[in-house]
Amino acid sequence: MVTQLLWRVQNERLLTGASASLAHFLLHNSCTAVFAGSQRCVSTRSHCDAHSGDFRVFSGIQPTGTPHLGNYIGAIAKWVALQQSTIASTTSSSKGDGRLESDVLTSSTSTDDALWTRTTRLYSVVDLHALTVDFNAKLMPNRVHSMVAALLGAGLDPSRNILFRQSDVAEHAELAWFLSCITPLGWLQRMTQFKEKAACTKMEGSLGLLAYPVLMAADILLYRATHVPVGEDQQQHLELTRRIATRFNDRFGSNRTGGIEVLLKPSSVVEDSMTIAGTHMTSLSRIMSLRDPTKKMSKSDKSPMSRIELTDTADDIRKKVRKATTDAVSGIYYDRKERPGVSNLLDIVSAITDQSIAQLEAQYGNYNTGTFKDMVADAVIAKICPIGERIKQYNADPEYIDKVLANGAAQASELAVVTMKDVKEVLGLARA
Repeated sequence: MVTQLLWRVQNERLLTGASASLAHFLLHNSCTAVFAGSQRCVSTRSHCDAHSGDFRVFSGIQPTGTPHLGNYIGAIAKWVALQQSTIASTTSSSKGDGRLESDVLTSSTSTDDALWTRTTRLYSVVDLHALTVDFNAKLMPNRVHSMVAALLGAGLDPSRNILFRQSDVAEHAELAWFLSCITPLGWLQRMTQFKEKAACTKMEGSLGLLAYPVLMAADILLYRATHVPVGEDQQQHLELTRRIATRFNDRFGSNRTGGIEVLLKPSSVVEDSMTIAGTHMTSLSRIMSLRDPTKKMSKSDKSPMSRIELTDTADDIRKKVRKATTDAVSGIYYDRKERPGVSNLLDIVSAITDQSIAQLEAQYGNYNTGTFKDMVADAVIAKICPIGERIKQYNADPEYIDKVLANGAAQASELAVVTMKDVKEVLGLARA
């Protein structure tokens, strides 16, 4: 069980550390904005944040229950690593061709609290997004709790990050409506993921599914996030977020705020250049199915043998890896096109051991696939089983999870209400 003492210590750190930095977020270059007070921040945000030492990172994950290995490698491990990193800007202005600005992460070994408070990290369990496809309402609360337990078990520290449930902050849906009113229908109909999900959903391509990217844009823009760690499959959504922000600012910013941007356009975090705390993180955004390595590892796959859950036992993991689809070709080498199964296992080991593919090929090149699979299983067990044990401990203490979510929602709301105040003012919706 997670002790109440642990909660008190973390809660005190939240109140004295992260919360203080959120309430009075000091911007460099002689610009200061008070986010929890009455002073409006629109006059300073756009001029300072993008090129100062202060950053906000936002990312979200759907409440699918306990995540699998692909979720961990593709997102969660990066979130955990971001706790001890800073972001170095590599751009000085927006690109004229509409492409995304991108920044890189740099490592930091300092234990000074001032270092990590300069980067505010918000991570949301996006339950509103989960409503856009077929879902079970009775299972939703438990799935949210299971996801939070998994994030905590994987090492996400609620005293150094704002972890909250999306639906606990009403401004997400409110801003999404405002943005939907200015977003051309054609922009949404061209989104690749809408076409893919509409083809397989039981909800016949609902309005919510079509407007999914607008809600995602609202998630990011609501907190004036400067950086969003995204995989390759989400780049299109981030590009749309920037287009929506530009359209909103052009329409409502220039004539009401003296040209100041109300909504801050975010940059992506460059994954292929990601080195955090001296550890190079895989650039992969997708770990593939163990049964069909041409498809992404997914919770929706009917076969439980297709994925490794973060709560799987050592025996479960070994069984799944041994039965993973490979081939009869001798030797171990990387070839995603001709040897997708072996390549997927190499990707997994590379991600969780911080070894390059070349290093693994040199080390295991002469192995047969059976021996190689045993090595893969050993590596996965060593990494995942301790996480699984911690997840079980957090799942056994739902009150602690509720407190984490309540604290996170309170902190997120502090930021959200300020943005919405500015948005409503330029829309002519502010109360006198």
